[in-house]
Amino acid sequence: MAATGYSGTPLIKKLGITPEMKVLVIQMPDNYFDLLEQDISGQLIKGKQIPDFIHLFATNIAAFEKGMQKIRPYAKANTTVIIWVSWYKKAAGITTDLNENIIRDFALQNSLVDIKVCAVSALWSGLKLVVPVAKR
Repeated sequence: MAATGYSGTPLIKKLGITPEMKVLVIQMPDNYFDLLEQDISGQLIKGKQIPDFIHLFATNIAAFEKGMQKIRPYAKANTTVIIWVSWYKKAAGITTDLNENIIRDFALQNSLVDIKVCAVSALWSGLKLVVPVAKR
């Protein structure tokens, strides 16, 4: 079973992906659908569609900042968008300059707030970002 973390809850449920959502995954790992335990390729956005759900995988600060630049117009076009940012866990033993505090600080400086953290896999942690209700 690919469900990770301590809860045993399937990742797709932890992330909040539902069948009707249009999804954008930035820098998607090859095993993303395996981690979800579901192939959601039919939900991936096409053309100029605006996503309901975005998952950014960033291996370092530069990749994170580049991904967030791509996300910014989507968050303005759909203020109820769910954004997850994943970075390497310390326990993964992979060197990175990115961590939860950097992501949180960036979010707050860019009109987003973090509301949840979860284990995505043995390698990845995730932080859920949203546009604050007062700014929707």
